[in-house]
Amino acid sequence: MLTSPYCSLIAWLCVSKSGAPDPTAGASVDDENCWHLDEEQVQEQVKLFLSQGGYHGSGKQLNLLFSKVREMLKMRDSNGARMLTLITEQFMADPRLALWRQQGTTMTDKYRQLWDELGALWMCIVLNPHCKPEQKAAWLRQLKKWNSVDVCPLEDGNHGNELPNLTNSLPQGAHDSGTRPHRTVFTRAIEACDLHWQDSHLQHIINDDLYTNYCYHDNTENSLFDSRSWPLWHEHVPTACARVDALRSHGYPREALRLAIAIVNTLRRQQQKQLELFRNHKKDLLHKGVTSITNLEGWVGHPLDPIGTLFSTLMETGRGDEDSSQGGFLDFSGTKIELHLFPSTRRFLEEGESYLALAVETALMGLGQQRIMPDGLYAQEKVCRNEEHLIAKLQEVDLDDTLVKIFRKQAVFLLEGGPYSGLGELIYRESVPMHTFAKYLFTCLLPHDAELAYKIALRAMRLPVLESMAPSGDMSRPHHIVSVVPNRYPRWFTLSHIESQQCELASTMLTAAKGDARRLETVLESIQKNIHSSSHIFKLAQDAFKIATLMDSLPDITLLKVSLELGLQVMRMTLSTLNWRRREMVRWLVTCATEVGVYALDSIMQSWFTLFTPTEATSIVATTVMSNSTIVRLHLDCHQQENLASSARTLALQCAMKDPQNCALSALTLCEKDHIAFETAYQIVLDAATTGMSYTQLFTIARYMEHRGYPMRAYKLATLAMVHLNLSYNQDTHPAINDVLWACALSHSLGKNELAAIIPLVVKSVKCATVLSDILRRCTLTTPGMVALHSRRNSGKLMSLDKAPLRQLLDATIGAYINTTHSRLTHISPRHYSEFIEFLSKARETFLMAHDGHIQFTQFIDNLKQIYKGKKKLMMLVRERFG
Repeated sequence: MLTSPYCSLIAWLCVSKSGAPDPTAGASVDDENCWHLDEEQVQEQVKLFLSQGGYHGSGKQLNLLFSKVREMLKMRDSNGARMLTLITEQFMADPRLALWRQQGTTMTDKYRQLWDELGALWMCIVLNPHCKPEQKAAWLRQLKKWNSVDVCPLEDGNHGNELPNLTNSLPQGAHDSGTRPHRTVFTRAIEACDLHWQDSHLQHIINDDLYTNYCYHDNTENSLFDSRSWPLWHEHVPTACARVDALRSHGYPREALRLAIAIVNTLRRQQQKQLELFRNHKKDLLHKGVTSITNLEGWVGHPLDPIGTLFSTLMETGRGDEDSSQGGFLDFSGTKIELHLFPSTRRFLEEGESYLALAVETALMGLGQQRIMPDGLYAQEKVCRNEEHLIAKLQEVDLDDTLVKIFRKQAVFLLEGGPYSGLGELIYRESVPMHTFAKYLFTCLLPHDAELAYKIALRAMRLPVLESMAPSGDMSRPHHIVSVVPNRYPRWFTLSHIESQQCELASTMLTAAKGDARRLETVLESIQKNIHSSSHIFKLAQDAFKIATLMDSLPDITLLKVSLELGLQVMRMTLSTLNWRRREMVRWLVTCATEVGVYALDSIMQSWFTLFTPTEATSIVATTVMSNSTIVRLHLDCHQQENLASSARTLALQCAMKDPQNCALSALTLCEKDHIAFETAYQIVLDAATTGMSYTQLFTIARYMEHRGYPMRAYKLATLAMVHLNLSYNQDTHPAINDVLWACALSHSLGKNELAAIIPLVVKSVKCATVLSDILRRCTLTTPGMVALHSRRNSGKLMSLDKAPLRQLLDATIGAYINTTHSRLTHISPRHYSEFIEFLSKARETFLMAHDGHIQFTQFIDNLKQIYKGKKKLMMLVRERFG
């Protein structure tokens, strides 16, 4: 009796002649009509699941249906193919296909994976080793019909709406997406209809033990046997593995296992031959710098998943092996097969070798294969997903001595394997990177052979697609090169993920190398040479800092220096580019340099211009270095403090010269305690005041000067600021008004001469009547010079409004009121009449400050009545208030 998690879901789909549900659904090939599918139910269910768009577990339900098809095939149940046909028809009728095609949008990842499984299942169906020719012909017609529909999903993408291949560096015609025919999810199944099982060698491999007594072998390339007289199978690897999948799917586990072993032995032999071939021609190839690729279609991420098929076929047997001591059975998803049926396959394994070891070696060979990055976002994501999935499976295996030997052997092959290996000395520019795989290898090998582990990881750090084709300077000192903008490839859709994996590999090495100065130096050089993204280098710098300063031990000074070196590289890379994290990076670098020590801080201040902008250098770097917390953190003596302060002052003056607008104030603050440096900074401000500085900056520095007890200098800067200022008649809420009032109050406090010198500047710069009247009122209330002197002399006199400089200010204020009145009357509306009358009342107060002000104001009002007599209502209000 078949027991399965899918039976409850599917029971109602399978109805026997008596009408009762038959969860076992166990028809044989020759007994097709024992029961039938409730076809309408299948169609309705698939349609329902598809309409839910992958939500509410519908994707899971569809996967259960696919699993049921596989289960039926394994039971050699002829209704499996019929059920798959019904499912496929509903998939093809999904209205979203046309919609997505029309809109040029991509289907969801989960939905794409369902289509992949659909294609893989059809591959299994047509590769049934015992199907009748007429049955295969019917399937082929059906597949071709679906294949010809224009909305049929493509194998490597959605609907060809992704960016085309924009590189010209591929082998001629090998990867030209413009001329390549569109391959749909059914193309491989259609091609597989041409395959047959009649080859006598293939029959010998999969049937019983016919080769037991053969000793014949031939050392030619396509020999049927290897030197041990073990059978080989030289078919295109994905196709050969599709046969293995078909055998397993149709309930032939022993035959599948035998073919899988033959394929893996063939791969091992090819690997050995490729290594020998490369060693013989290595010198010549390396001298010419030849990069070639033998696999345009990689095995990991391939639509047929050849490595995954071999791995799972061997692993299932391997796991069964472990249970054999208890006399266990091997469970192939419902088909129980006694283990003693498999002994004949064992003679094609090395002595003491297990199926598990063979599975692991196969995975390592597949993952390490040099292969080209496929076209299209989906195909590229699939490469990443399959690789990570396979590595996750490998991580479930406990490494014993036998497996460690395999890891060592494969690692050496990969390092020395030339163009067949993704870790060979020379790789093709658009090869799929090996970062994720190398991180796994590194972790596994590190406890057993650290030297080999580092060789693998360092070799894998490359990302040639981002390296400029032109030589980029002296690579012997890579950390002195400011990174060029890399030639980013538009067709590498997963580049950001790849760069993250490269960064992870580097971080893993940094963590492992803690305490080993030689290895840290090597890893640092590799990072500087191979990582092109400033954000990833910054992440590594932070990682190294965290590892170096773990709380449970003293800081690792070598690792701290690595962290600082990476931080400096980030500073150089991002100095002239916009980066939203720049401020955070600068602050972090100062923290890191502080942890390294006083000499590191001194060094970054000495070479600030290669690392920071003048603003960053003064406002963040020098200010933080000179803070009390830094001095306390470093336990500096007086001599060290003075040296550091001297460097900070030099930096401040250089920055103030380069960018006075943004650095002058910081420079003055940093130079406060050194008279000569402070004078120099002040002079820099004066020199820049006439040309490069705004009134806002000058007022800010002037107020700082007053606050520090330099009122005359503050006054000088305030007068320079006034020259740049221009306040028009209607700017009565301008932010600079407070600065003008402050400047006048400062001048007033210094004395009559200073006030007399600033008033002409005020009159020239300020045309706003209310501001001028405010200044005038303040100047008439107190005696100049009394505020600042704090003396007991009260003999000073108030300044006369009839004499300079206040007469000039009074006239300017009256003039400003007259001009403003005319300006306001030009466009006045009735709702502003009352406000205008109040304005005239304020004007009158200022007029009356003059000795003939009463007469002047009367004339002014009369003029208004004459000029604006058309505004009757307004003039009536004027008469009411002012006569």
